[in-house]
Amino acid sequence: METQMLTPTPGGDYPRTWNEFLDWFATEEACQAFLEKLRWPQGFVCPRCGNAGDVYRASRTRLMCRSCQYQGTVTSGTIFDKTRTPLRVWLAAAWYLTNQKQGVSALGLQRVLGLGSYQTAWTMLHRFRRAMVRPGRDKLKGLVEVDETYLSITDRKNPATPAGRKSSTTKVLMVMAVEIVEPKGFGRIRLRRIDRDAATHVIPFVQEVVEPGAQVRTDGSAAYRALGELGYTHQRTVMLGSGVPAHVSMAGVHRVASLVQRWVLGTHHGSVQPDHLDAYLDEFVFRFNRRTSSSRGMLFYRLLQQA
Repeated sequence: METQMLTPTPGGDYPRTWNEFLDWFATEEACQAFLEKLRWPQGFVCPRCGNAGDVYRASRTRLMCRSCQYQGTVTSGTIFDKTRTPLRVWLAAAWYLTNQKQGVSALGLQRVLGLGSYQTAWTMLHRFRRAMVRPGRDKLKGLVEVDETYLSITDRKNPATPAGRKSSTTKVLMVMAVEIVEPKGFGRIRLRRIDRDAATHVIPFVQEVVEPGAQVRTDGSAAYRALGELGYTHQRTVMLGSGVPAHVSMAGVHRVASLVQRWVLGTHHGSVQPDHLDAYLDEFVFRFNRRTSSSRGMLFYRLLQQA
């Protein structure tokens, strides 16, 4: 849902507690009204022609633009589009997902919400993860550390299957960018799975996620050699023979790599298909970049705002 990133108020724009959540979203109509206000805080804006306010309610759920006759619902073009799952269940899933500090697995979501199948829970989580990447998000600035690391994951399609089923552990290469806030703090991060040929992927990744003019700190790999010619101040940190451990000279990326691996192994028991790893990394980035938020309800609001 594309809308202005205004500062919402707890208890006014989003529920503060689970009990408030139950009061707010007792019916499907209440869920639709909430999503409509979230999507169009100043009133309906036609997704096709951009006309504002001139809307006709063709039915309980269907809206029609009087200007171009476009018809749709509040969920058209969102992650809820054409879903058969009630919006009450979707919003409950969003609340549970954002209120669990370390996230939730598909199996855990299925059990908590009493969903009929593991696949339904898995699909819901992946739609939410798709919404966690905000279009046009700002690039990283200042001092940014960039490095690659290998993640150990278990390539198993469904963790709900019996324990006797065979699975295989594999290592997948990931590239990281971490804002460094001196003296020892971290800002925002970006993560992405890349092919084993890092040399052809790290430069495009940096160009996509790091603001030109930023200072980029890397190891001595030749893969980063072109950064200085692309508008970045490149700080190469040669590890070999320096006498300084890598986790000290590039503390940011090493700390984030450790947290990602622990999160994958802890929340998801290492069971992540390589083809879907980027979606999981998007969720980790969403959580990490909002780690200082004092309200879990705010995360619920922001997630649905981007849905």
